Amino acid sequence: MALQDTHIAFIGGGNMATAIIGGLIRQGLPPDRLQVVEPWAEARERLARDHGVQAEAAAGSTLGRAALVVWAVKPQTFREAAQPVAAHTAGALHLSVAAGIRSDSIARWLASERVVRCMPNTPALVGRGMTALFARAAVTPGDRALAEQVLAPTGATLWVDQEVQLDAVTALSGSGPAYVFYFIEAMAQAGQQMGLPADKALQLAIGTFGGAAELARTASEPPQVLRERVTSKGGTTYAALTAMEQSAVGRHFIEAMHAACRRAAELGDEFGRD
Repeated sequence: MALQDTHIAFIGGGNMATAIIGGLIRQGLPPDRLQVVEPWAEARERLARDHGVQAEAAAGSTLGRAALVVWAVKPQTFREAAQPVAAHTAGALHLSVAAGIRSDSIARWLASERVVRCMPNTPALVGRGMTALFARAAVTPGDRALAEQVLAPTGATLWVDQEVQLDAVTALSGSGPAYVFYFIEAMAQAGQQMGLPADKALQLAIGTFGGAAELARTASEPPQVLRERVTSKGGTTYAALTAMEQSAVGRHFIEAMHAACRRAAELGDEFGRD
């Protein structure tokens, strides 16, 4: 099925849904092929104003037109949201962007085995996201291709073979932008303390992260080698990295990511019960 001929429903019309919807429309999907169920009036008004998409306050029988249902709801509201939708979407492919909620729970709530779970991140809002996906056994190659097409405008995608790996993905790339913003904040603050104007310190920090990430992406050497190349013994970078090692920054950072991974697993236990 060509994407332009596909009717797609979104359960939830927040930032991630909006990023995907905007990308689909830029790809040429007519707004009347998109349907959104969103209880908040402000979000419905924004979708109509910015994208020409008419959102509904509650689920109804018109969801039966959808070949694909994108679940962009908070983990704690997924089960409640699924109840009025399930009766109308038995023949659809279901794509969930909800953190932590396992596909077993989704398949049970929706009475469908055609479930794909994915974990995007917020750079999807500017088309530079990183999304990992997992498909249940009943998902066909065509279903996989459709999921990839829908997510393509948000950035890069990759498939994982085991669903449990999505907890690690959540800790690494799902929560990862917050880590980057945290370090940008710290670098900009240090720049100000060392005498730079606030705007210039922030510009330097953001530009450095963006440039270093692009170099890591395009270089043939691993990040370790790239780091070593700019770390002359006795130089300024060496002084900074030595201070980080003495404070065990790397170890603490890894521990923090393990905490995020554990929390992703806990979300499945907490909100995935019957």
